[in-house]
Amino acid sequence: MHEVVGTTPEGDFIINVGPQHPATHGVLHLVITLEGETIKNIEPHLGYIHRSIEKMCESLTYRQFIYVTSRMDYLSAHINNHACALCVEKGLQVEVPLRAQYIRVIMDELTRIASHELWWGAMAMDVGAFTPFFYAFRERETINEIMEETCGARLTMNYMVPGGVMADLHPQFQQKVKNFIALYKKKIDEYNELVTGNIIFQNRMKGVGYLSAEDAISYGCSGPVARASSVACDVRKRYPYDVYGLVQFEEVLETGGDAFARYWVRIQEMQQSVRIIEQLIDNIPEGEFQAKTKAVLKLPKGEFYQRVETARGELGVYIVSEGGTTPYRIKFRSPGFSNLSALNQMAKGGKIGDLVATMGTLDLVIPDIDR
Repeated sequence: MHEVVGTTPEGDFIINVGPQHPATHGVLHLVITLEGETIKNIEPHLGYIHRSIEKMCESLTYRQFIYVTSRMDYLSAHINNHACALCVEKGLQVEVPLRAQYIRVIMDELTRIASHELWWGAMAMDVGAFTPFFYAFRERETINEIMEETCGARLTMNYMVPGGVMADLHPQFQQKVKNFIALYKKKIDEYNELVTGNIIFQNRMKGVGYLSAEDAISYGCSGPVARASSVACDVRKRYPYDVYGLVQFEEVLETGGDAFARYWVRIQEMQQSVRIIEQLIDNIPEGEFQAKTKAVLKLPKGEFYQRVETARGELGVYIVSEGGTTPYRIKFRSPGFSNLSALNQMAKGGKIGDLVATMGTLDLVIPDIDR
């Protein structure tokens, strides 16, 4: 994984980490300057899986471009699609049926749990614990099966559409979600017993990769990375969309700012997602699951912006319309890009052996960064 590529005039080592996939949960290339085992500088090199998604979106209609965004942060596919649908609806001034709003938020929170599950299993494996990976995928598989029945897919769902959702819920959806929630509440205690309370794990995480609140704000961090440094930034709380304003949940904040704080924020966020789903699952209203819209959508001339809270932080969708059937310009503000920009600040002065813990708690999905 490490390849020494040279030395500086001061005698420091310069090494490559990546760009192979197993090293960094995506094709990321880090050029690291070391003094002994101490990190002096990290320079991320991006673009290995840049697919020009923003430029592709400009040649697609307002119905079509949403599906491309499932391939950015593929672990938050529902939420990416949700952001795009909300932005188009804002331009069209479409009123989304309440049933569709409930369904969307439940799907978002199931997605958040599934994403944090994968992160938890991979994070533990990164620092040397293999068993949690199997535990995480056991529960995640249940969510994937629920998604597959209603959406027809397990990862890149493409279920959100302008005006609501593509199809109504599977007849067994509500019961299966309730069964999952009842089981899952016990499993989080199991995770804490297996990993969180483990003294070896805590020693690997505490005091590692510190990020102050001021630096988190300065680098534009969002999501669990920022909230672990006590920065309140949850879009669901600050700018509620769909029915997030109707549910009770806590914005999880920690003051530690280290790898363990970022870990602990995500564990608690899964519990808050369960809380949101519990409030909605028995109260999904009857009615239409999609508003009536024209077959070909045209946004009025202007600029439109929508933000949502993905599993990794704030995703922004910016559309410039010239009044035609395709966007004149689309720009995505991805959480992963800003969170990665803080890596050098977090890792500098630490040991190369602690870099895995720091990067693991950033929860990077590289296509979200490269696009």
